[in-house]
Amino acid sequence: AQRGIHIDLAQLPFDDPATYAMLARGETVGVFQVESVGMRKALVEMKADRIEDLIALVALYRPGPMDNIPTYCRRKLGLEDPTYLHPGMEPYLRETHGIIVYQEQVMQVAQALSGYSLGEADLLRRAMGKKIKAEMDAQRDRFVKGAIENKIKKETASEIFDLLAKFADYGFNKSHAAAYAVVAFQTAYLKANYPVEFLAASMTLDMGNTDKLSEFRRDAERLGIKVERPAINQSGVEFDVADGKIFYALGAIKGVGRAAVESLVAARQVAGPFRDLADLARRIDTRLVNRRTLEALIAAGALDELEADRARAVAALDGMLALSNRTRDEAAAGQFDLLGGGVVQEAFRIPQVEPWAPAEKLKREHEAVGFFLSGHPLDDYEHVLKRLRVQRYADFSQTVRVNGTGVGKVAVSVIDKSERRTKSGSKMGIVNLSDPSGQFEAVLFSEGLMRYRDLLEPGRALVLRLSAVLDGEEVRPRIEDVEVLDDLASRQKQDLLIYLRDDKAVPSIAERIRPRGEASRSDGKVSIVMILDDGAQEVEIELPGKYPVSQQVANAVRAAPGVVSVELR
Repeated sequence: AQRGIHIDLAQLPFDDPATYAMLARGETVGVFQVESVGMRKALVEMKADRIEDLIALVALYRPGPMDNIPTYCRRKLGLEDPTYLHPGMEPYLRETHGIIVYQEQVMQVAQALSGYSLGEADLLRRAMGKKIKAEMDAQRDRFVKGAIENKIKKETASEIFDLLAKFADYGFNKSHAAAYAVVAFQTAYLKANYPVEFLAASMTLDMGNTDKLSEFRRDAERLGIKVERPAINQSGVEFDVADGKIFYALGAIKGVGRAAVESLVAARQVAGPFRDLADLARRIDTRLVNRRTLEALIAAGALDELEADRARAVAALDGMLALSNRTRDEAAAGQFDLLGGGVVQEAFRIPQVEPWAPAEKLKREHEAVGFFLSGHPLDDYEHVLKRLRVQRYADFSQTVRVNGTGVGKVAVSVIDKSERRTKSGSKMGIVNLSDPSGQFEAVLFSEGLMRYRDLLEPGRALVLRLSAVLDGEEVRPRIEDVEVLDDLASRQKQDLLIYLRDDKAVPSIAERIRPRGEASRSDGKVSIVMILDDGAQEVEIELPGKYPVSQQVANAVRAAPGVVSVELR
């Protein structure tokens, strides 16, 4: 609607090349009926290029018939010739390359080869589905007799009956499959031709499901679509689209409540964007927008444009709520002049507080959003992870899907851990983990749980050795070994670069780094990089001696007031 495009789903062209190209790549996150890993794999193998392929896939993708999917794909691509027990079967099975897929095909073959009426053919279908011996024997006699009258050999007729009986048990109603396939095509068409709008609408549909939101967000990134963090002056209650980007919904932030964000968006629409925290405080209704709401908005980054330091924003909450209440009281008393003067125009002082460490900032963001949106706790370890040659979980799981099993090392951040008893009475651990490619669960059993329980605490950065097997469409990872990522990183020689615009931060930096009297082999250099002339030039000054350089030291320095950025290399 924003782009002035009206789409009539009933008029979509079933020969759209972009849609079939997307399906052939298996890019079906959010596409009705064909989202599963198995469906994606089948679409890639099939190279679907017509609606009939989608109808057949819907009918075949069930226990039993799905064994015929590889044959269907080979025959469709011309790698194998279709076979028919009798030429008279070809007109009815040509569409599905000689494979009996639909109940209607069973009925059509019986009509053509054995002279069944339409009513008789339906009775045949029902008898084959029930597998009652007396009915089947009667139907076999009727089928073979009719086939012989059509000059088909008795042996061939019996063989055809057996083939029909085998597939009739699995046969799917084509009209039912077609209805599903049409909706699958319609959603695929929308994603292929309007991916930004499609993903935004899908995220709004699943606004309460953080796992799905995370999946859609990763899919958007893969497609080169930017998902902007929630922002108080840009985001709507639901997911919005502008300039080819998706703006994260305020209503998708945990703990805010729809009524609260609706009131915020309404206030913005009435009087324009919020200018600062004081302006926000004067314009909110604390009966709807309470401390919990504001804390969640801050943690999710929705107030970053009003106060970039989230720790300062949280520290300002007492002042904001007090100002908001005074504003409401004054409004109730009618104490306003034409310019809106009076008590409500006062501001408040924000207490001086230390900024949150990057890990703390991301932890709170995860709690508010349900996944890491603006970054990931492992981002700071990128250079170390390259040296350690660990995999991303998405790559590891893909290997398992191909091979059916696998072993590999994956760096993770622990989200949560629970324990339960197995049927045998022993304890097992279920650990919710995250890396930059997504979230997943892994298990470990009694011996491993006893050995690694203390390491598997929320917030810890670890390197895991995983084993996994493919169970149906699900990868089932098991934790075999656990190492602390900081311990591994400390054994790697690292240098620290600290970027400054002036020397005001130097005393704070000096408190956070300490040179060693006797250098260790894992110690590194520390350099101050001065940014001069508004970034036109940089001057690097290496500090004398060796320093214990680690991610914790880097995080501590990054939190020092006046530090522009910190880099490990």
